[in-house]
Amino acid sequence: MCLGIGPGDEVLCPSFTFFATAGSIARTGATPVFVDSHANTFNLNAEDADAKVTERTKAILPVHLFGQAADMTAIGQLAQAHSLHIIEDAAQAQGATWEGIPVGGMGDFGAFSFYPTKNLGALGDAGLLTTSNDALAERARLLRAHGCQAQISSRSHVGGNFRLDELQAALLRVKQTQLDEWIALRTGNAAQYQSLLAGTPDLILPAAAPGHSWNQFTVRLPNRERRDALAAHLRTAEIGNEIYYPEALHQQPCFAHLPPANCPVAEQLADQVLSLPVFPEMTEAQVAEVTHSVSAFCA
Repeated sequence: MCLGIGPGDEVLCPSFTFFATAGSIARTGATPVFVDSHANTFNLNAEDADAKVTERTKAILPVHLFGQAADMTAIGQLAQAHSLHIIEDAAQAQGATWEGIPVGGMGDFGAFSFYPTKNLGALGDAGLLTTSNDALAERARLLRAHGCQAQISSRSHVGGNFRLDELQAALLRVKQTQLDEWIALRTGNAAQYQSLLAGTPDLILPAAAPGHSWNQFTVRLPNRERRDALAAHLRTAEIGNEIYYPEALHQQPCFAHLPPANCPVAEQLADQVLSLPVFPEMTEAQVAEVTHSVSAFCA
């Protein structure tokens, strides 16, 4: 909305991500153009994105999925070559970095989520928009409050109620002082998984790239049947797990009217992925319990 993107425009985004990524595009009247992912990082494939640029493409919306930064070097080069805006979906990536640069600070905008399951969670739904562009920041401030400027009753823009509740902000200001510690604990849990699960048959471990903030620890199984069986096995053992995401976005009924999208890796990932507990309060014994259960199933 702040960038004036709307009907007739196209925005590149990954197909393997949470629905809100494409939903934010569609709600402006623009068309999401679904891009395939890299299997080893789960993130947008810039080469595939480049092949899908048209004269109507106005922006690219990379997602830093599961806490791992997308390849912002390749995405930046793509955006520069085609004069595209970059909107970073950093909803799952508080504290993550790409080559030492914090996510959310490399595009025209960065969008963060503070849903309670995130690395930095509020009491309920909450989020944050970042930009280093003063003009875009001012437009965002207008749109978040029905297009209203302070002490001025007339509106120059049609906005909405996108304000962050003050109670959520107050809690987040206290909790954010512990974010680095929590990410360090998540990183330690992920490292323990990597060590204990290395070489496990049928199990593909996630890439442990520098700057990963480990919102999720997502493994892959050979196929949907095997993945679903492991999920059921863990539930029987009362071990939490979740499938993010069982369908790629181009497979969703609400996007059936769009031209078919060629995203075979996204479809493959939807059949394979399973996220294991990695929250910072986990004990070494709990991590060992999870790995024992996974290893017993895969043996």
